Amino acid sequence: MKRHAPATERNRAPIAAVLAEVLPESGLALEIASGTGEHCAFFAGQFPSLEWQPSDPDPDALASIAEWTHGLANVRPPLALDAAGDWPVVQADAILCINMVHISPWPATLGLMAGAGRLLPPGAPLILYGPYRQHGIPTAPSNEQFELWLKEKSPEYGLRHVEDVTREAAANGLVLERIVAMPANNLMLVYRRG
Repeated sequence: MKRHAPATERNRAPIAAVLAEVLPESGLALEIASGTGEHCAFFAGQFPSLEWQPSDPDPDALASIAEWTHGLANVRPPLALDAAGDWPVVQADAILCINMVHISPWPATLGLMAGAGRLLPPGAPLILYGPYRQHGIPTAPSNEQFELWLKEKSPEYGLRHVEDVTREAAANGLVLERIVAMPANNLMLVYRRG
Protein backbone atom coordinates (compact mmCIF):
# COMPACT_ATOMS: atom_id res chain seq x y z
CA MET A 1 0.00 0.00 0.00
CA LYS A 2 1.31 3.42 -0.97
CA ARG A 3 2.18 5.48 2.11
CA HIS A 4 2.48 9.25 2.29
CA ALA A 5 4.66 11.36 4.59
CA PRO A 6 3.66 15.05 4.30
CA ALA A 7 7.14 16.23 5.34
CA THR A 8 8.61 14.81 2.13
CA GLU A 9 6.73 17.39 0.06
CA ARG A 10 8.23 20.16 2.19
CA ASN A 11 11.82 18.94 2.40
CA ARG A 12 12.47 17.21 -0.93
CA ALA A 13 13.32 20.35 -2.94
CA PRO A 14 15.78 21.77 -0.35
CA ILE A 15 17.39 18.33 -0.04
CA ALA A 16 17.62 18.01 -3.83
CA ALA A 17 19.36 21.40 -4.03
CA VAL A 18 22.16 20.10 -1.78
CA LEU A 19 22.26 16.75 -3.56
CA ALA A 20 22.83 18.57 -6.86
CA GLU A 21 26.09 19.88 -5.40
CA VAL A 22 27.40 16.63 -3.92
CA LEU A 23 26.11 13.62 -5.88
CA PRO A 24 28.25 12.05 -8.61
CA GLU A 25 27.23 12.53 -12.25
CA SER A 26 26.44 8.83 -12.67
CA GLY A 27 26.56 5.50 -10.89
CA LEU A 28 24.47 3.89 -8.16
CA ALA A 29 22.87 5.92 -5.37
CA LEU A 30 21.84 3.73 -2.44
CA GLU A 31 19.13 5.12 -0.18
CA ILE A 32 19.09 3.66 3.32
CA ALA A 33 15.76 3.69 5.21
CA SER A 34 13.72 4.86 2.22
CA GLY A 35 10.48 4.87 4.22
CA THR A 36 7.50 5.66 2.01
CA GLY A 37 9.59 5.78 -1.18
CA GLU A 38 8.53 9.34 -2.01
CA HIS A 39 12.03 10.79 -1.75
CA CYS A 40 13.51 8.10 -3.99
CA ALA A 41 10.82 8.63 -6.63
CA PHE A 42 11.38 12.40 -6.58
CA PHE A 43 15.19 12.20 -6.67
CA ALA A 44 15.10 9.65 -9.49
CA GLY A 45 13.33 12.29 -11.58
CA GLN A 46 15.69 15.06 -10.47
CA PHE A 47 18.85 13.02 -11.12
CA PRO A 48 18.03 10.74 -14.06
CA SER A 49 21.68 9.89 -14.85
CA LEU A 50 21.95 8.06 -11.52
CA GLU A 51 20.56 4.60 -10.85
CA TRP A 52 18.70 4.55 -7.52
CA GLN A 53 18.56 1.67 -5.07
CA PRO A 54 15.94 2.19 -2.33
CA SER A 55 15.97 0.04 0.81
CA ASP A 56 14.21 -0.38 4.13
CA PRO A 57 13.91 -3.09 6.79
CA ASP A 58 10.10 -2.77 7.06
CA PRO A 59 8.00 -4.94 4.68
CA ASP A 60 5.19 -2.34 4.60
CA ALA A 61 7.70 0.35 3.63
CA LEU A 62 9.09 -1.91 0.88
CA ALA A 63 5.58 -2.27 -0.56
CA SER A 64 5.08 1.50 -0.49
CA ILE A 65 8.48 2.12 -2.10
CA ALA A 66 7.60 -0.33 -4.88
CA GLU A 67 4.37 1.56 -5.58
CA TRP A 68 5.98 5.03 -5.56
CA THR A 69 8.82 3.93 -7.85
CA HIS A 70 6.85 1.63 -10.18
CA GLY A 71 7.70 2.34 -13.80
CA LEU A 72 10.74 4.51 -13.07
CA ALA A 73 13.49 3.22 -15.35
CA ASN A 74 16.37 4.37 -13.13
CA VAL A 75 15.09 2.85 -9.87
CA ARG A 76 15.88 -0.73 -8.87
CA PRO A 77 13.38 -2.82 -6.89
CA PRO A 78 13.59 -2.01 -3.16
CA LEU A 79 15.84 -4.13 -0.97
CA ALA A 80 15.15 -5.40 2.54
CA LEU A 81 18.09 -3.82 4.36
CA ASP A 82 18.58 -3.21 8.07
CA ALA A 83 21.44 -0.73 8.49
CA ALA A 84 22.59 -2.59 11.62
CA GLY A 85 22.68 -5.97 9.84
CA ASP A 86 24.22 -7.50 6.74
CA TRP A 87 23.82 -5.42 3.59
CA PRO A 88 22.71 -7.18 0.38
CA VAL A 89 24.65 -4.60 -1.67
CA VAL A 90 28.30 -4.83 -2.71
CA GLN A 91 28.97 -1.33 -4.02
CA ALA A 92 27.50 2.16 -4.29
CA ASP A 93 28.72 5.47 -5.69
CA ALA A 94 26.71 7.49 -3.15
CA ILE A 95 24.68 6.69 -0.05
CA LEU A 96 21.76 8.82 1.13
CA CYS A 97 20.02 8.43 4.49
CA ILE A 98 17.12 10.73 5.38
CA ASN A 99 15.55 10.86 8.84
CA MET A 100 16.84 7.54 10.16
CA VAL A 101 19.60 8.35 12.63
CA HIS A 102 17.33 9.90 15.28
CA ILE A 103 14.50 7.37 15.02
CA SER A 104 16.52 4.17 15.25
CA PRO A 105 18.76 2.60 17.90
CA TRP A 106 22.39 3.77 17.86
CA PRO A 107 23.58 0.41 16.36
CA ALA A 108 21.75 1.38 13.14
CA THR A 109 24.00 4.44 12.84
CA LEU A 110 27.06 2.31 13.59
CA GLY A 111 25.95 -0.09 10.85
CA LEU A 112 25.33 2.80 8.46
CA MET A 113 28.87 4.07 8.94
CA ALA A 114 30.41 0.60 8.64
CA GLY A 115 28.40 -0.12 5.49
CA ALA A 116 29.32 3.20 3.90
CA GLY A 117 32.97 2.59 4.75
CA ARG A 118 32.82 -0.81 3.00
CA LEU A 119 30.78 0.13 -0.07
CA LEU A 120 31.86 3.62 -1.08
CA PRO A 121 34.92 4.18 -3.28
CA PRO A 122 37.35 6.99 -2.41
CA GLY A 123 35.74 10.42 -2.78
CA ALA A 124 32.16 9.09 -2.81
CA PRO A 125 29.59 10.78 -0.54
CA LEU A 126 27.54 9.61 2.41
CA ILE A 127 24.75 12.17 2.83
CA LEU A 128 22.62 12.37 5.98
CA TYR A 129 19.57 14.55 6.62
CA GLY A 130 17.63 15.10 9.82
CA PRO A 131 17.62 16.85 13.19
CA TYR A 132 20.92 16.76 15.08
CA ARG A 133 22.51 18.35 18.11
CA GLN A 134 25.76 20.31 17.84
CA HIS A 135 28.04 20.98 20.82
CA GLY A 136 27.97 24.66 21.71
CA ILE A 137 24.89 25.44 19.60
CA PRO A 138 21.50 25.68 21.36
CA THR A 139 18.93 23.13 20.19
CA ALA A 140 15.73 24.64 18.79
CA PRO A 141 12.73 24.33 21.15
CA SER A 142 10.84 22.39 18.46
CA ASN A 143 13.66 19.83 18.34
CA GLU A 144 13.68 19.56 22.15
CA GLN A 145 9.95 18.73 22.01
CA PHE A 146 10.55 16.29 19.17
CA GLU A 147 13.21 14.51 21.22
CA LEU A 148 10.77 14.07 24.12
CA TRP A 149 8.33 12.46 21.69
CA LEU A 150 11.10 10.21 20.32
CA LYS A 151 12.11 9.09 23.82
CA GLU A 152 8.48 8.19 24.55
CA LYS A 153 8.51 5.93 21.49
CA SER A 154 11.78 4.30 22.53
CA PRO A 155 14.55 5.23 24.97
CA GLU A 156 16.98 4.14 22.23
CA TYR A 157 15.82 6.97 19.93
CA GLY A 158 16.90 10.59 20.09
CA LEU A 159 18.69 13.47 18.43
CA ARG A 160 22.34 12.52 17.96
CA HIS A 161 25.28 14.84 18.32
CA VAL A 162 26.98 15.64 15.02
CA GLU A 163 30.28 15.08 16.79
CA ASP A 164 29.34 11.52 17.82
CA VAL A 165 28.15 10.66 14.32
CA THR A 166 31.30 12.17 12.82
CA ARG A 167 33.54 10.19 15.18
CA GLU A 168 31.92 6.94 14.00
CA ALA A 169 32.19 8.07 10.39
CA ALA A 170 35.91 8.76 10.83
CA ALA A 171 36.42 5.29 12.33
CA ASN A 172 35.15 3.95 9.00
CA GLY A 173 37.23 6.15 6.71
CA LEU A 174 34.63 8.89 6.17
CA VAL A 175 35.53 12.56 6.51
CA LEU A 176 32.98 15.30 7.25
CA GLU A 177 33.02 17.64 4.26
CA ARG A 178 30.23 20.02 5.17
CA ILE A 179 27.25 20.73 7.39
CA VAL A 180 24.32 22.46 5.69
CA ALA A 181 21.59 24.17 7.73
CA MET A 182 18.19 23.18 6.35
CA PRO A 183 14.60 24.35 6.91
CA ALA A 184 12.71 23.28 10.05
CA ASN A 185 15.87 23.01 12.18
CA ASN A 186 17.34 20.10 10.24
CA LEU A 187 20.88 19.58 8.97
CA MET A 188 22.49 17.83 6.05
CA LEU A 189 25.81 16.18 6.84
CA VAL A 190 28.01 15.35 3.86
CA TYR A 191 30.83 12.88 4.40
CA ARG A 192 33.35 11.65 1.83
CA ARG A 193 35.15 8.35 1.73
CA GLY A 194 38.85 9.01 2.24
